[in-house]
Amino acid sequence: MNRIHEYIDQNRDRYVQDLIDIVSKPSIGTDPEQTRLCAEAIRDKMKAMGIPAQILETINNPVIYAELPASRENMPTVLFYGHYDVQPARDLDLWDSEPFAPEIRNGRIYGRGVADNKGQFLTQLLAIEAYLKQTGEVPVNVKVILDGEEEIGSKGLADFAAKNKDLLKADLVYTSDGGTQNPEIPTINFGVRGVMNFDLTLETASTDNHSGNKGGVTRNPAWDMVQLLSKMLDENGRVLIPGFYDAVVPMSPKDRELVEALPFRPEQFARDFGVKEIVARDKVDYYDKLMFQPTLTINGMFSGYTGAGCKNIIPKSATAKMEVRFAWKQNPETIYRLIEDFVKERNPQVQMCMVEDYMYPSRNNTELPIYEPVIEAVEKIWGAKAVISPVSGGSLPEFIWTSILEQPSILIPYANPDEANHAPNENLDLSLFQKGIHTTAEVLHALASQK
Repeated sequence: MNRIHEYIDQNRDRYVQDLIDIVSKPSIGTDPEQTRLCAEAIRDKMKAMGIPAQILETINNPVIYAELPASRENMPTVLFYGHYDVQPARDLDLWDSEPFAPEIRNGRIYGRGVADNKGQFLTQLLAIEAYLKQTGEVPVNVKVILDGEEEIGSKGLADFAAKNKDLLKADLVYTSDGGTQNPEIPTINFGVRGVMNFDLTLETASTDNHSGNKGGVTRNPAWDMVQLLSKMLDENGRVLIPGFYDAVVPMSPKDRELVEALPFRPEQFARDFGVKEIVARDKVDYYDKLMFQPTLTINGMFSGYTGAGCKNIIPKSATAKMEVRFAWKQNPETIYRLIEDFVKERNPQVQMCMVEDYMYPSRNNTELPIYEPVIEAVEKIWGAKAVISPVSGGSLPEFIWTSILEQPSILIPYANPDEANHAPNENLDLSLFQKGIHTTAEVLHALASQK
């Protein structure tokens, strides 16, 4: 292992260039052409590392798959998951550098997808390469699958996994995505919330109307939309849609035990999030809202004129872009119908439309034996006791591993808490990038040492 870790340190500059190369390839999930070009570039880079990657087709964007068997028999199999598609790079005037022309500033690399998720899955690949270069083999059976549409629901991957269960069979699925609770302390997640996006659209005229000549005698869709949305949430943030919470599983005693051990620094969290304050009574309330409760979010609204100056009109239409984060056991189809019924009852003119494919929530048993060597290896590299989080507030296609394939899964993020994923100036701390490579290498060694 000393030789492996020395090799990783010696190649730090090359690793950064590898990351710049990959982030420079635009791969917005809704752009199949650019996404495929990025997949081909990653495949070629993996082959140059000695990893026999191939592009496999799905019903949507392709996946990149590779498999490396261990020379010793009866070794465990780890499946590394990552995604090479990225969020759109909107609000370009808020970026300090071009989203797809990565720049290094003050020890961080900036670019769309650098943390979510290209930099994080690249750490897995580089750890594998380190083994291949130094020993000629991997210590355990390794599989890699890189998703091309995580940002739009992973429907293609879900279908692919259901049809290729033997191909993806593993003793453990290992994902690095999201940010740590603290850049000095590793975070280990055992579940995710699900997610669903939908639009609400109301059109009340065929054209915008003069707000003086026709004001007061024609309906204003912007006001109608605001009134509808105001009925969905109370002043404490609780969703008022009947049945919305029916399937939610409350925090268990074990969950509460894990939560009590988590850090709670509301002032620091507020600074990391770029907000004035955290909306929570105390630690338990904070993590209950973040992990075990669903949310209904307005992601954006638009109607009428929003440019400089003014334009005296009654808009012809209004749209609200909405999102639900599902708690464990909630069913996306059920929640969609509940919201649809709520909307139709209050304003039947409003049209509701699903946007992208939804992801189910997922949970893992935190006490499976295979997790023990992984956690020990992570803590060894980081030099700190890990923060064990039962659920991540974000969403990933974890249900594919835990429900479709019925395999244990663990999520260990390598990005900084203020990575700004999905936002302008997304970034990755290069020291954490390097630490991620060391961590993955140590995890592979620890899994092999159990046999």
